[in-house]
Amino acid sequence: METQNKTNHIRFYYPHHFVFYPVVIVLTAVSAWLSFEHPDKRIEFLLLAAVFFILGWLSFMLRQHYALNNQNRIVRLEMRLRYYQLTGKKLENIENQLSFGQLAALRFASNEELEGLVQRSIAEDLNPAQIKDAIKNWVPDYMRV
Repeated sequence: METQNKTNHIRFYYPHHFVFYPVVIVLTAVSAWLSFEHPDKRIEFLLLAAVFFILGWLSFMLRQHYALNNQNRIVRLEMRLRYYQLTGKKLENIENQLSFGQLAALRFASNEELEGLVQRSIAEDLNPAQIKDAIKNWVPDYMRV
């Protein structure tokens, strides 16, 4: 398995991203094109194109919504536990000063860097990209959605 770092940590689900979505996009485009090729059946083909478009859009939104909400809850709990184990302090006391994006970026920091980066993120209002850039020892997460 390739070592994870800032440049390669984005993950794709190949059947969904590279099979399902291209098929839905092609079917939508073909249906729309056929509506112009067959003016007598324009409404039917446009309705079919709309159905494919809505199917693709809904599948994207639901997939994102369910997976990311669960992942976000787990990341939050993981960071609370890890912060407590490393510092003996509850992250909940300062968690409201951090956005979720900041918390998600902080989880890639090594144990030695975490507390300092949390404090720096709050003090300097670092955005997630800045936090990732500041990480010296990247801790990979191979189990992300």
